[in-house]
Amino acid sequence: MRFFFMSAMAAALVGGWGVHGGRAADVEEGFVSLFDGETFRGWEGNRDVFRIEDGAIVGGNLKERIPRNEFLCTEKEYGDFELRLQFKLLGEGTNAGVQIRSRRVPDHHEMIGYQADLGEGWWGCLYDESRRRKVLAGPPPEARSKVVKGNEWNDYRILCRGERIQLWINGQMTVDYKEPDASLEQRGVIGLQIHSGPPSEAWYKNVRIRELTE
Repeated sequence: MRFFFMSAMAAALVGGWGVHGGRAADVEEGFVSLFDGETFRGWEGNRDVFRIEDGAIVGGNLKERIPRNEFLCTEKEYGDFELRLQFKLLGEGTNAGVQIRSRRVPDHHEMIGYQADLGEGWWGCLYDESRRRKVLAGPPPEARSKVVKGNEWNDYRILCRGERIQLWINGQMTVDYKEPDASLEQRGVIGLQIHSGPPSEAWYKNVRIRELTE
């Protein structure tokens, strides 16, 4: 019985169970699933704003205005990594994003740090949330909407190594940024955002990460 239990555990690990105990579908070699599709294990945030539906994390709703920015964050911090996930935005004027190398502002609902932006006019941009409060890099404004499939699932790939941050949406590079300010911290948590605004939803799924050691 002991041998069978150990063999079953090994098979489960090889089969792609994430570190949080959930089955990770289609997790590439070297990646670990951050979301098990069923629970918020490993994440913290406002459960009145974020819910789990159809194997995805959903921020916001389509019935009521979103009163303020809200973030669901990993409990673990990351420095150099490759993050992959899928997203879709529903509703008119929806805005959202993925915080990277970020931190919560103490005693506040906001976060500070880099954001891989999402939303009309912002697709694929790198924004500096609550710090410089501006777009650091991104596609030309007229090209931003061309990388996204509206109301459908899209792929986001985020690569952070040293002072360099690169973003891809649906396989198309949108940002290749090198941070010129050596004083800025290049480590922090990952956060999934729903921005304040009209009734809207930001959906995220298949969130997985590969930490870089070199």
